[in-house]
Amino acid sequence: MPELPEVETVKRGLAPAMEGALIARLELRRKDLRFPFPDALADRVSGRTIIGLGRRAKYLLVDLDDGNTLISHLGMSGSFRIEENSVSATPGEFHHARSKDEKHDHVVFHLQGPDGARRVIYNDPRRFGFMDMVGRADLAAHPFFRDLGPEPTGNELGAAYLAERFRDKAQPLKSALLDQKNIAGLGNIYVCEALWRAHLSPLRAAGTLVTPGGRPKHELDLLVASIRDVIADAIAAGGSSLRDHIQADGSLGYFQHSFSVYDREGEACGTPGCGGTVARVVQAGRSTFYCAACQK
Repeated sequence: MPELPEVETVKRGLAPAMEGALIARLELRRKDLRFPFPDALADRVSGRTIIGLGRRAKYLLVDLDDGNTLISHLGMSGSFRIEENSVSATPGEFHHARSKDEKHDHVVFHLQGPDGARRVIYNDPRRFGFMDMVGRADLAAHPFFRDLGPEPTGNELGAAYLAERFRDKAQPLKSALLDQKNIAGLGNIYVCEALWRAHLSPLRAAGTLVTPGGRPKHELDLLVASIRDVIADAIAAGGSSLRDHIQADGSLGYFQHSFSVYDREGEACGTPGCGGTVARVVQAGRSTFYCAACQK
């Protein structure tokens, strides 16, 4: 599943094509994706102007001029494709190749902008993605968002906040970081990378980063800084996956070539002077990559 930096890259790639454009028509080619489309979605969206694109966790948000927000999640195989003047561009490319097979084109935005017409197409072979509509004022209370923790790049995320969440927790640190109620949008790849940067074991109990009095230990400060840094680096590189991530303009993001532990089982740890080897274990059904020698 695409992680936060990839979704952010898709948002930024779509923004020039969608922001300020009139949705002349929304074409739904089936009744559902993972879930049924909202009632009368095509009628409610057609004729509206897109005033902005946003992101919350791994959700794309399309703000309309009538006060509603269209919510989109890419699922496992979903992607958007921009078609204009017979030229097609896909903002974002992930670990699993994104389909351009037209039989999987399920949603088509027919847009009219100041510089002409274009189509933005949602393609999803496995149909694990979904779309919903909600009033912007009610967004925070929507079931998708009401229990989400702060963004990993936002000011709300700090060591004191995580100390409150982790206090007395025996839960493994990696599992605690993947819990979307603690931090929104963190996924497997970037949790592994952040823990390596902070030299913290993914197997360690989350509560050990908090003093008996409930204050964050210095290690928790380092972890927060590592989370911020790894996400910022990935976004700056244009998102990443296990292979080259292609942005809407065709340029490449190379953060994936800087992965220090993810998918590097058996390789030497990159920590200077460590001498350890990257290992792989399975936690809650997901692969965890870390160095037991320097991550304590």
